Amino acid sequence: MSVPIIIDCDPGHDDAIAILLAAGDPAIDLLAITTVAGNQVVEKTTLNARRICTAAAITDVPIAAGCARPLVGTRYVAADVHGDSGMDGPSFGEPTVSAVSEHAVDLMYRLLTGHPEPVVLVPTAPLTNIALLLIRYPEVTRHIREIVLMGGSTERGNRTPAAEFNMYADPEAADIVFRSGLPLTMCGLNVTHQALATPDVLARFEGLGTELGGICVELMTYFGATYRKLWGFDAPPLHDPVAVARVIDAAIVHCAEASVAVELRGQHTRGATVVDLHRHPDRPVNAQVALSLDRERFWDRIVTAVGRLGERADRADRAPRADP
Repeated sequence: MSVPIIIDCDPGHDDAIAILLAAGDPAIDLLAITTVAGNQVVEKTTLNARRICTAAAITDVPIAAGCARPLVGTRYVAADVHGDSGMDGPSFGEPTVSAVSEHAVDLMYRLLTGHPEPVVLVPTAPLTNIALLLIRYPEVTRHIREIVLMGGSTERGNRTPAAEFNMYADPEAADIVFRSGLPLTMCGLNVTHQALATPDVLARFEGLGTELGGICVELMTYFGATYRKLWGFDAPPLHDPVAVARVIDAAIVHCAEASVAVELRGQHTRGATVVDLHRHPDRPVNAQVALSLDRERFWDRIVTAVGRLGERADRADRAPRADP
């Protein structure tokens, strides 16, 4: 039986692949894609969600734009990583998939409360939309099965030496989510840096022989160039699909229980995730923290999902159009 999820994202090269994995894997029932300011401003992240859904012929999943800035403080974007569009690399045409007019938080509330079973939220972006959902509709928690997020780290950061980007972009929102009492899994940099799109992975996408497979290669090639320039990586890490993979098959992403707190005030550490893997009795467990990745099974699920979507999209492109 497929798991109902909502992806809250800021596409973003790795968010795009996370969307494709969720839409193309039969273990997932993708109810909605909601967007937030993060890798780029919310207008651009929403456009990018529409672009990737158009390319993959994902036409039955609503897309809704959410918050344009963090709960508190300055908005940051990651144009140095993802480019001016937020998803530089491929040449996308005008998207044919539209966004709905409903605000992302209201759409999430409506879908959560109307679904016959609790839903998994998969945020792969700053947690502004999720925190606002919990603030505005506190009764919604009984409709959330768990939150499986990409963000944070048990080690070092990437936006600052201490803080990962999603946490740094809205620490107050992250603090609300981690203190919500909901079942929560954190897939941080320590595990997502194991999800490297090495040349053999790119060759597998190229070998699919579909237009969508080619788009994935272009996305990862651009992403790889920025990672080499900024951090010296030989291959780019695909952060966000790790959270989706954890929902698909928990065995792909090994986790341990831990206490996680978000630093709000440190001059040099704002946005850092303080993770106690030793489970000190004074620090109660509030999260599952991802530690290791079954890389082979991870990429198998992604390549298979993209292959499935790509073949469907190519068939749709070849289908005869009715005369107007």
